[in-house]
Amino acid sequence: MQILILPILLPVVFIVPLILSKSVRLSRGLGITSSILLLVIALILFVSVLKHGILTLFLGGWEAPYGITLVADTTSALMVLVSAFIAFTISVYSLFMVSDDLVRSKFYVFFNSLILGVNGAFLTGDVFNLYVWFEVMLLSSFVLITLGNNKAQLEGGIKYMAMNLIGSLLFLIGLGLLYGKTGTLNMAHLATILNEDNNNILMNTSSVLFFVAFGIKAAVFPLFFWLPASYHTANISVTSLFAGLLTKVGVYVLFRFFTLFFIQDQDFWHQLLLIIAAATMLFGGMAASVYYDSRRILSYHIISQIGYMIMGLGIYTPLAIAGAIYFTIHNMIAKTNTFVIAGLIAKKNGTFDLKESGGLLKASPILAILFIIPALALAGVPPVSGFFAKFFLIKGGYEAGDYIITSIAVFTGLLTLYSMVKIWFEAFLKPVGNKNKNSSGFSFIQLFPSILLGTASIALGIFASYGYDIAIRAANELFSPEAYIHAVLNK
Repeated sequence: MQILILPILLPVVFIVPLILSKSVRLSRGLGITSSILLLVIALILFVSVLKHGILTLFLGGWEAPYGITLVADTTSALMVLVSAFIAFTISVYSLFMVSDDLVRSKFYVFFNSLILGVNGAFLTGDVFNLYVWFEVMLLSSFVLITLGNNKAQLEGGIKYMAMNLIGSLLFLIGLGLLYGKTGTLNMAHLATILNEDNNNILMNTSSVLFFVAFGIKAAVFPLFFWLPASYHTANISVTSLFAGLLTKVGVYVLFRFFTLFFIQDQDFWHQLLLIIAAATMLFGGMAASVYYDSRRILSYHIISQIGYMIMGLGIYTPLAIAGAIYFTIHNMIAKTNTFVIAGLIAKKNGTFDLKESGGLLKASPILAILFIIPALALAGVPPVSGFFAKFFLIKGGYEAGDYIITSIAVFTGLLTLYSMVKIWFEAFLKPVGNKNKNSSGFSFIQLFPSILLGTASIALGIFASYGYDIAIRAANELFSPEAYIHAVLNK
């Protein structure tokens, strides 16, 4: 069970020497080393959960619901593994996309503290500690956005911080109300109390506050506007990391809360979730189609893709939830890859503006190939991961009779395809490019993060049956949380 503490402990161990380090080379080496070790630990944790079932750890020997509890089921272990994989690819990407000045400004300190918060949020079994980990993530991400201190970054950072502080305030208020009503903040204990409470409908006052708080962090409609206003201002390594991780933590918590203990008024919540999912998909997809800055296009696509994940929760069947989990994993990888490639395109052309790009199909055919993989994955074209992720979701929707949301999901896929084709045409096919573009090619290490992420997207497509088995196992644990409750409370 001690493996549960290591994804949280490891970043802390590396933060200390990173703070003390005055050497750029040493800091980069420590950043890479920490991400490699974290990936190994996350893989061991995931295999342990698959082999032994849900794992728990009671810190200090204080058993639930009194002490701090760490819990790893299939969903949380899978999220930790994919997050570690993304952290590793971005740590390699940062070697040539993050300047020495930013490294001296302690980029890797806040990189590790962000990963610390992400892992803590995935593994905690307690609502108050979840709040703590969200604050760790918020502070770390704010510093990473503003690292560089230019005007656009500061403006983006203020917008990001202001909206997320509102979310944190609502989270704290909801937390207080929840504790006042139940006398506990342990998630498994909450599930037991609320399932036995005849007046559990009164929990809607708290669940609304939590929904808005996590809706802000997940960037669902209409709470998303902070994301496209801030993500495009940061260093592309930071944006790539955020694209893969931050909103997905909000989605994960929505899944955890609304399958474990906020299950009292399902008709209301599932209809609301489907409406919000549809609006999130449509608005994000349509907004992306009007921009020519690659970072803004991809930022709005983060929003539209979140709609698919919320759609699975709204349909609320094991197949739909499995599809949403599979889609989340696919999107974390593919979305990170698109931002990674956007950075390489900008490095080649000297700009993120697609109107000033062009000619990359001849100048860098390998980059063109690398872009096609996540582009097809996001659009849902077989045989890459996005096709099967959307197939599971849409099949779940049709089986549940939710024809409107599934039709919107298909239409949003076409909007995504349009945006990907636009980037392809403007950056790769259009003959006229920036006169000041970089004529040098890319080394293997520069292409390696995208190659790794692209390979993962292809593998998720080719081995979709294995991925589905894991996703349906995770979905069944969420849909029927008795095993989770028993593992934590031993009853």
